Amino acid sequence: MIFNYVRVSTELQNLDRQLLNIDCDREYKEKVSGKDANRPQLQVMLTNLRENDLVNVHELSRLARNTKDLLEIVQKIIDAGASIKFHKENLFFEATKIADPFQNLMLTMLGAIAQFERDLMLERQKEGIAIAKAKGKYKGRQTKFSDEEFVKIKQEFLTSDNKAQLARDWNISRQYLYKIAD
Repeated sequence: MIFNYVRVSTELQNLDRQLLNIDCDREYKEKVSGKDANRPQLQVMLTNLRENDLVNVHELSRLARNTKDLLEIVQKIIDAGASIKFHKENLFFEATKIADPFQNLMLTMLGAIAQFERDLMLERQKEGIAIAKAKGKYKGRQTKFSDEEFVKIKQEFLTSDNKAQLARDWNISRQYLYKIAD
């Protein structure tokens, strides 16, 4: 079987530019960060892999933004007896062939560059937020709750025996739940 894996980091981004005109039997699409390998569609794809399957990925950074994760995911695919092709970088890894040292070097180097890009982006973001806070322009993420909902959450907090379930019911973290209740 041929699998296509496409990923973008946010809901606002578009998946359309990835793997154009690359036929497949199954397509796995995600709109989540590539910061780690805990992605639902990636895990489903890895579970479904069988010997002689092929995984197409548009570019390395779509599979992982962390060099360690990238190397581990590629190894899982190879260990399953499948192959993986990165189209933009023109890298191909097969379970049936001895690893090409040059391709392994390129995989590691380009993976490190993808991680470096992400680290730089996060650093610039932190710097920008710090500057905006110093100028009094940064207020953080806007809440999704109305004043009435805050009152209701606080009331439910006082009567609830299961704070974790209450947080799940409101689709928030327990940490944020306790912050609201404070």
